[in-house]
Amino acid sequence: MGQQSLSIEEFNEKLKSWTGKNIKITKREINDLDETVMALTSVSYTNNTRRIDDYVPEHSLMLNGEGEIENEDDEMEPLPAPIYEIPLNDEAEYSFNGTSFSLKTDRGTYSIEQE
Repeated sequence: MGQQSLSIEEFNEKLKSWTGKNIKITKREINDLDETVMALTSVSYTNNTRRIDDYVPEHSLMLNGEGEIENEDDEMEPLPAPIYEIPLNDEAEYSFNGTSFSLKTDRGTYSIEQE
């Protein structure tokens, strides 16, 4: 199955169906690759209408659950908080290929798959 473009509503609906599952989040930025594994307990969104600058995103996808993140030494360590935040913008692209989600923003590309 190829990549299927999704609306934010379709993305949200499908991702919420993974609640209770173990997921792996891979973030790709310019010269950076991070991996996080977590037990997804819920999916939520935030709106930050009182932004001081563009560094703070207007919207964020919040993946809630306990997990581990890969550090600079390629070792896994506990997440500092039981949440993984993905900053969103209005131009974000959402897709699903049957086994993993892809989310492209102005800051990077994220893939979410079941562990």
